Amino acid sequence: MFNIIITGITSLLTDISTEMVYPLIPLYLASLGAQPAVLGVIEGFAESSAALLKVFSGAISDRLRRRKPMAIFGYAGSTLGKLLLYFSQGWMLVFAGRMVDRIGKGIRVAPRDALIADSSVLGRRGRAFGLHRAFDTIGACLGVLIAIIIVSNLGRGLDRAGYQRIFLLSLIPAILGVVILFFARETWSKTTAQTSPQANRPTAELGMTESRFLPKIGFKNLSPKLRSFLIIVGIFALGNSSNGFLLLRMRNLGWTTINILFLYFLYNLTYALFSYPCGRLSDRIGKKRPIVLGYLVYSAVYFGFALLNPQKGVGIPWLLFGIYGLYSALTEGLEKALVADLAPENQKATFIGLHATLVGIGLLPASLLAGGLWNVFGPKAPFFFGGFLGLAAGIGLIIIL
Repeated sequence: MFNIIITGITSLLTDISTEMVYPLIPLYLASLGAQPAVLGVIEGFAESSAALLKVFSGAISDRLRRRKPMAIFGYAGSTLGKLLLYFSQGWMLVFAGRMVDRIGKGIRVAPRDALIADSSVLGRRGRAFGLHRAFDTIGACLGVLIAIIIVSNLGRGLDRAGYQRIFLLSLIPAILGVVILFFARETWSKTTAQTSPQANRPTAELGMTESRFLPKIGFKNLSPKLRSFLIIVGIFALGNSSNGFLLLRMRNLGWTTINILFLYFLYNLTYALFSYPCGRLSDRIGKKRPIVLGYLVYSAVYFGFALLNPQKGVGIPWLLFGIYGLYSALTEGLEKALVADLAPENQKATFIGLHATLVGIGLLPASLLAGGLWNVFGPKAPFFFGGFLGLAAGIGLIIIL
């Protein structure tokens, strides 16, 4: 439990930093004259570049039998990304800042999640990841609130200097988060070595040439359930574009920066409130059903965003953002917990990283498609596309898992 709390506090502080910045990036880019396709390029490449590192950082963590150093290094990289945003004057440096920030996330995610899995008991991992997500999302709520307070106090409006002020202040919680993680304890020798007989078997028995290498990973080597689940995750990811498009959609409908931030705060608040209960529920009824429900909720929300009418239903966006938070609570932590349950004991970080890689790689075509569909067919198109793929993924998971 100690490590879960420490990683939770680190994520809380880091998400305060990130969410002070993230919901403003689409609006900042729009103020610089960038088109929606530019947002798709930035978010797609940033998230996908990070995703490529997740499976490798997980494998390296398993090979080194250390979680903490790589997690710390990744959080520090994300802090540097915020600094680049502060110096940005055009979209290219925003691109660089997001790339560095997300690469840091790519390095830290799998080792950190493996640390959580190692520190929790089988049968209670759903609540462990749910608790971590709750910490994470409480930080997101606080970050958005801080951004709201700063924006509301800028009487002249949010100009470039105002954006820079927020980017600079976001460095404070980011640095604190890195410091807190130094108090975490390594767990490999206490858990994996005891629970996995393979971890202590001679290299030759495992079919490895040297003890520092892990077995090769391919889809044919995965268990049928894990392979099927990862395929569905990949399909779903193609329609799951950056959340920045939801915020840009509201700007397209004429909403002010403050109101958009409040909508995003509602999303994070709902996410935080339901993360831990959803994790506990999954430990009782299994993880498949909550994840299926999450995909179907996602589909309904995206269809809702496609059909939004600026002249009618002013309260509907509040409902959609609130329900969207429920989708995240039902899927974000539970997918990782399910992968941890299905993965071999001595390769948890590797397979958690593989899952994160599939999700992140999907963000590149998903965000490029969203930006392209928006530019060519209008703002409704990317949400119809995402809604259809969310529905297909939910039905697919019911059938094959």
